[in-house]
Amino acid sequence: MASLAQAPETEPTFDHWSEGIPSDAAIAHIPGERGLPVVGNTFKMLADPHGFANRMIETYGKVYKNFAFGGWNVALVGAEANELVLFNKDKIFSSEQGWGPVLDQLFPRGLMLIDFDHHRIDRRALSIAFKPAPMRHYMGSLNSGIGSETAKWEGDMLFQPAIKQLTLDLAADSFLGIPWGPEADKINTAFVDMVQASVAPIRKPLPFTKMKKGVDGRAYMVDYLTRETNRRRTEGGGQDMFSQFATATREDGSLLPVDQVVDHMSFLLMAAHDTITSSATSLIYHLATKPEWQEKLREEVFAVTGGPDGEGNPRPLDYDDLGRLELTEMVFKEVLRMIPPVPSMPRRALKEFEFGGYRIPAGQLCGINIQWTHYSDEYWDNPQAFDPMRFTPDKVKARHKYAWVPFGGGAHMCLGLHFAYMQIKVLIAQLLQRYRIEATEGEGYKPDWQAWPIPQPKDGLKVTFKKI
Repeated sequence: MASLAQAPETEPTFDHWSEGIPSDAAIAHIPGERGLPVVGNTFKMLADPHGFANRMIETYGKVYKNFAFGGWNVALVGAEANELVLFNKDKIFSSEQGWGPVLDQLFPRGLMLIDFDHHRIDRRALSIAFKPAPMRHYMGSLNSGIGSETAKWEGDMLFQPAIKQLTLDLAADSFLGIPWGPEADKINTAFVDMVQASVAPIRKPLPFTKMKKGVDGRAYMVDYLTRETNRRRTEGGGQDMFSQFATATREDGSLLPVDQVVDHMSFLLMAAHDTITSSATSLIYHLATKPEWQEKLREEVFAVTGGPDGEGNPRPLDYDDLGRLELTEMVFKEVLRMIPPVPSMPRRALKEFEFGGYRIPAGQLCGINIQWTHYSDEYWDNPQAFDPMRFTPDKVKARHKYAWVPFGGGAHMCLGLHFAYMQIKVLIAQLLQRYRIEATEGEGYKPDWQAWPIPQPKDGLKVTFKKI
């Protein structure tokens, strides 16, 4: 078999993900299955993606091919595969052309959908929004917004829709710098439609389809964000993330083109809104059904903040104290291991390469399975059990660096991961100073989780907040 060292010096390039797709004969040596005519295994994957992946790995091994969503994909499974693909030392893989079949009609040219020098230059420009000064500003908005909203949560509730709305409102404030209200609601509707369309089996925006609603949602967002970018460049903006992006400059001092600001902001809003909603819901589920861990985190929060004030109101978490919530961070990391918001990641091979004894040709769509790796007993003891102590510094150091990758890795590591940690820690500090969280149906409560496009409990997560 050809190895990387034997690859030709001049590799093919592809301007679009649909160009240069290898023939069936070129991947005939890779085990796998095509499934039903035309649709392949699309509906099997949508119905039970994790069960489907487990069966394929058991049947074919940690390199296999699968026909779904209109084409062949080669799965590369395990921490070693994660490292190869995410670290991307030899620039074999394109993130842009990997996500293209899923997102190019909805979130084109976002930070995750560009590669190499273009990605590096834009990422550096956008990173200004996550420097300490803006982060301190967001911290104040988070403390205020989360505190005022969670004060209304006493009693029985469905947590997932509540945190989804709160996350959107926080994004409208911290990200866009607009007040909560009807305009934020329109943005929410557009994003829901765009995310749902990302895994729609029908990939053309035909009337009455999810893809048509998603494309219409994108049109609304492009129009709104374009007007706002131009306004903020003319009139000036505030400390919100959008204003930081609108005035961000590249290394040569030039402003990012308006359409690129729009694409980056649209993608970041989607990524932050839905992934934080998913991970916060997963966290509250585990705290509600594991009261011993909830009490440990409450003790830590009280030790850091001093506990509620004399009137019983939670004390806000200070930006400089974020690092002191060590156990809270370990619990959150274990939640992300068990229910990663992005369970798999697609890429496209720009060069021929070899992995697991198989030669994969240039042009082939590939993917890694984060969920499977997070549950593999190759890297984790008793992986089905909830155990935040897996994330003590000594255990993290001893484990494969790419066995835990909920935020991705390498050059495309999530730009907003520190914002995500900050938002979650503020949420926990506010909730645990105010309430005891219980599963409405008892500690044995196990909701059915929808896996696509972002993990969430189908029943909305039934919890009860009891005033302390």
